[in-house]
Amino acid sequence: MKKVQVEKRVTWAEIFKDITRARALIHKYRPQMVLIRWLRVIFDALTPYVGIYLSAQLIDELTGARDPDRLKILIWSILLSAAVIAVVSVLLNRWLLKSADYLWHTIQWIYGDKMLRMDYTDIDDTSRHELLEKINQNQTTGGWGIYHALYPFENLVSALLQILGGAVLTVTLFTSRVPDSAGSLTALNHPLFILLIVIIMLFITWLAPALSNRAGSYWVKNRHQHLMANRLSSCYFKLASQKELATDIRMYRQDTIYSKYVRDKKGTFFSKGEFAKYAQGSMGFLSSASATVSIIFTGVVYVFVCLKAWGGAFGIGSVTQYIAAITAVSGGMATLISTMGKLRNNAPFLKLIFEFLDIPNNMYQGSLTVEKRRDRDYEVEFRDVSFKYPGSEQYVLRHVNMKFKVGSRLAVVGMNGSGKTTFIKLLCRLYDPTEGIILLNGIDIRKYNYLDYMMIFSVVFQDFRLFALKLGENVASGRDYDPDLVTECLIKAGFGDRLKALPDGLETYLYKDYTPEGIDISGGEAQKIAIARALYKDAPFIILDEPTAALDPIAEAEIYSKFNDIAGDKTAIYISHRLSSCKFCDEIAVFHEGQVIQKGSHSELLADESGKYFELWNAQAQYYTEKETT
Repeated sequence: MKKVQVEKRVTWAEIFKDITRARALIHKYRPQMVLIRWLRVIFDALTPYVGIYLSAQLIDELTGARDPDRLKILIWSILLSAAVIAVVSVLLNRWLLKSADYLWHTIQWIYGDKMLRMDYTDIDDTSRHELLEKINQNQTTGGWGIYHALYPFENLVSALLQILGGAVLTVTLFTSRVPDSAGSLTALNHPLFILLIVIIMLFITWLAPALSNRAGSYWVKNRHQHLMANRLSSCYFKLASQKELATDIRMYRQDTIYSKYVRDKKGTFFSKGEFAKYAQGSMGFLSSASATVSIIFTGVVYVFVCLKAWGGAFGIGSVTQYIAAITAVSGGMATLISTMGKLRNNAPFLKLIFEFLDIPNNMYQGSLTVEKRRDRDYEVEFRDVSFKYPGSEQYVLRHVNMKFKVGSRLAVVGMNGSGKTTFIKLLCRLYDPTEGIILLNGIDIRKYNYLDYMMIFSVVFQDFRLFALKLGENVASGRDYDPDLVTECLIKAGFGDRLKALPDGLETYLYKDYTPEGIDISGGEAQKIAIARALYKDAPFIILDEPTAALDPIAEAEIYSKFNDIAGDKTAIYISHRLSSCKFCDEIAVFHEGQVIQKGSHSELLADESGKYFELWNAQAQYYTEKETT
């Protein structure tokens, strides 16, 4: 296995800077959640001391003066404070549980928001998806990342408050003197003895969580290993639930891969795996030693407090107060040290998250407003455009020169990999050219406001997707829409008959992901809905990028022919590797190895028997139901 490079130790200043930023992110998306969590932290840290103090006072009174009036006051104070604390606790718990339900969704919202705002260049980069997958796997494995920037940090603050509250009730333990008549027990008054006891308590308090943190560090040091194991687990565990894979799994008995994997005892998380060895070895020893040390501390506290009480330094009520308070202080310090370790262990995971969130948007956004022309008088020109994908030295397009006439029909044809889809992505400005420029009405498209420019295009990509949401929402790409216009677009796209048969009309859910009342639609119906979505946007340019590639040539030709009628005065661009579907276009551009090698009408291109178009046409002739005559 490849040796993991040792990372530079992160400073505490950096750790708290990242924690503050992570909490600020949650506050930005869910401000009430952060407020409720702070209230809960303060409440949980301080309220236990109310009961400790009042109980100690009651015991002292019972073993001392036994004043009835004071006893009544103390009893009522204990009852009322307990009632108030219980009511407030219930309310805070209710709010906290409600906010906790939102936390996972909020974190996913943060990541999703970043993906939606990211340059398409980065979205198309697999390394970005790999980075996000690592973040999600770390979160699933042990809550590493934003979760540990919330809970442990709150534990840290709670521990500090717990230490402060306990210290107030513990100070008199060390200042109360054993009477001189106590004989040898007066040694408990000596400053050096008190100092020694404090040092022992502090050392044990530090040692227990330090050992626990050392044990937990094994997960962090080996995170690359368990990350890969988790990814494999996710892959195999999902095999059985993905219906798209069901046929292959059964035909090729791929379940044997899954079966072997989950029975492999040498797997990362299994009984003979690496982490099992750690648990049986040093990691397990450190965890056990931590628990043992904690018990030793309890013994030291009880011995010290009881000896002072035996010597007459204070009464029985104070024994209750001191043991509870000093144990709370120790618990707070242990939590403090343990939490500091968790925060340090979490630092690399937060760095990974901010590496993702800090991916810059390098695409120039532009400032010019795209004029909303009623006459749709837009002209787009490719002027000597070449393009290669980021990180690649190979050009996908070379020296493309082309103009689109308003209201014209352009077909872009060519073999797979000839650059057709890349051409469309450049046209829509999902990418910027490596060389050359693209002009809209004579102006470089990079100077236009990015979102404004994209609004003049409606595209049905070859890998289009529909959401498992309501039909109307799919067409309108939003929850609020014009139902009459949606219906009109669906009818134009040829979905009218199916729409009439739907019991809930536009409110019908597509697919059954979220409701059993959802409907399953065929590939052809999905394409009609996608075309209706493009029509609803009502952009001056409308593009079909091989959305019918999975259909037979006849069905594809029917859809394209119908779409030619409904495109109206829009400038329409059709991309297809099936030439029969594009005979009706005004102009056909033939792409080959990233270049436009031919342009002309269908009849003109077919007349050139030495051209690529003629070669492609005759190669596909066996699929046509009607032979072409020239």
